[in-house]
Formats: sequence, structure tokens, C-alpha cells
Amino acid sequence: MRILVFGGAGFVGLNIATALLARGHAVTLFDRAGVPPEGRRDFASHGDRLTVIQGDVTDSEAVETVTAAGYDAIVLGAAITAGPAREASDPESILRVNLLAQTPILVAARSSGVRRIINLSSAAAYGASAFRNVMLDEEAPCDPASLYAITKFASEKVAARLACLWQCEIISVRLSAVFGPWERRNDVRDTPSPQAQILAAMQDGREAVLSRPGVRDWIYAVDVAEAVTLLIEAAKPKHQLYNISTGVEWSALQWGQELAALHPGFVCRLTDAGEVATVDLHSPADRAPLSVARMADEFGWRARFGCAESAADLSRWWTEHRGGNLT
Repeated sequence: MRILVFGGAGFVGLNIATALLARGHAVTLFDRAGVPPEGRRDFASHGDRLTVIQGDVTDSEAVETVTAAGYDAIVLGAAITAGPAREASDPESILRVNLLAQTPILVAARSSGVRRIINLSSAAAYGASAFRNVMLDEEAPCDPASLYAITKFASEKVAARLACLWQCEIISVRLSAVFGPWERRNDVRDTPSPQAQILAAMQDGREAVLSRPGVRDWIYAVDVAEAVTLLIEAAKPKHQLYNISTGVEWSALQWGQELAALHPGFVCRLTDAGEVATVDLHSPADRAPLSVARMADEFGWRARFGCAESAADLSRWWTEHRGGNLT
């Protein structure tokens, strides 16, 4: 299959590309940023099955041109994961990239006969309801608050409505808290995962200090990529919305301590009295986990990486890419 990934040079996009290439697909990455040097090295063995196009997702002419090349599937992954400061200073860019850029892509995809579109949404769409429920399935009510959450929820609704009107396949996936290979700070990612911050502390020779354990159903980017690949390849998915998560809770502190056990001398701990945390959990409380029953029942899919397994795998990846810019 030929697959186009918008936002393909982002860390989730690069993991999706890795999974798709491993399955023999031809992949085109469209992104304003280029692929990191280490990524170009990793992907070199795939030869002409990987194409990288630098372009802006808000440029409708560029979007139409690349989509017209003909693809079996498209992944919508371009987004600004904005923090409060950017929300206040530049709401227009957030809305333009996260939501308004979606429609020209969908129109172009329909005109080009694209078979299936996967819209990467987020558990952030649940918003405040995530703190009022024990488990979040796809039917749980959503109450998004941040602009990032609002745009993700709106993108799902736009996708579902156009899929109904056009009788085409547009599937949204709500990703839980993602971390993993290729995650790095850049100009569209204000909220790096605690795991990325912990890894950066280790790289810099600092302690990683958390204000609380940070319990969540964290999901490793490799598992996300495998789930998205499954949905691209599936004959006929039954639903328009799927949660992607481990469905299992563990803490960022536990993950950091698993990493520390692999790197003697590195310390990951909670703050002492009066001490300021060095790892930002981006939330004052721990939200409920996402149910993965829909993915499990329909496809038999479960995440492969838990806390210890993801720490070991990311440690291995970091060692192999030690020169990479992770901060």
C-alpha cells in the first residue's frame, strides 16, 4: 500500500513510518520539519519506499498537490500540542494547524480516491470528564477545555460528519499519553512527556525529580504505531473511533526508576519538602485510563510494552541514538 502521513516527521509520525515500512508499505512523510539526521540513517535501508516532502499542512495548494499523487491511506498527524502560554499568545496557529487544515486534506483525499483516512486524536478530548470517571470508553462524554483538546475533539466530529456525508472511511483514534523513540522538543510540541523529560535529565547528568508519582495509562509510541498500522490494513473496521492505550496504569516515577536501574548513578525520585520538581506532569491530577476493549474485541490487539519493557526498549534506542537531540 501507498500511505501518506501528514506530520510525518513528528515523533508519533516517525514511529508510524517505521511500522509501515517494516510491513512492506511505501510511505510518504509530509511535514514542515525535516526528518532528524538519525532518522535518515535509520530509514536509509528502505530505499525508494520512503519519500520525505517538506511542506506546511496549512498550505492547501501543497496539500492538494501531494495528495493527488495517489495513496491508499492517509494519516492525519500534524498538530501543535500547545501549553497555556501558546494558547494565550497564538490561538490562531493552534486552530489553523489542528483543525482548519483538516478539511482541505479530506477534500483532496476524497477527490483522489483515498480508501481510508486515520485521524490521530487524543485522550485530551475527554477533558474534564476524564477526572470524573473510573474508565473511559469511546462512548464516555467529552468535556474538553484546552485549545488542543477542543481542536482534537472537533476534528473527530468533522471527520465523522464528512465520512457520513461522503460515505467514506475516516477513522479517529484517541491516543493515550504517548512517549517513546524520536520524541524531542521542537516548535510545535510544548508538552514533552514526563518520560522524555526523565530521559533528558539522564542525558544531561541531572536527577529527575517529580512532584508526585504521575499515574496514567501511558502508551509507548511503538505500540501506537502498530495499532495504527493494524487499522490501515484491516479489511473493514466496525467503528469510526477507537481508543489506543495500554489500558493499564503505572506511574512516571516507576518508569523513571526502571530506567535508573539500567543506568547506575542516575536518580529519579519525588521532591523533598519545599523542593521544586524538574519534571512537569502537565496536569494537577491523574486522569482515568482509557478502555481498549473495542480494539481488543475486534482485532485482538493489546499493547506489547508495559512500564519495564518500554523503559528497557527506550534505553536501548537512546543508547543507539546517543547523539540525537532529545531536549
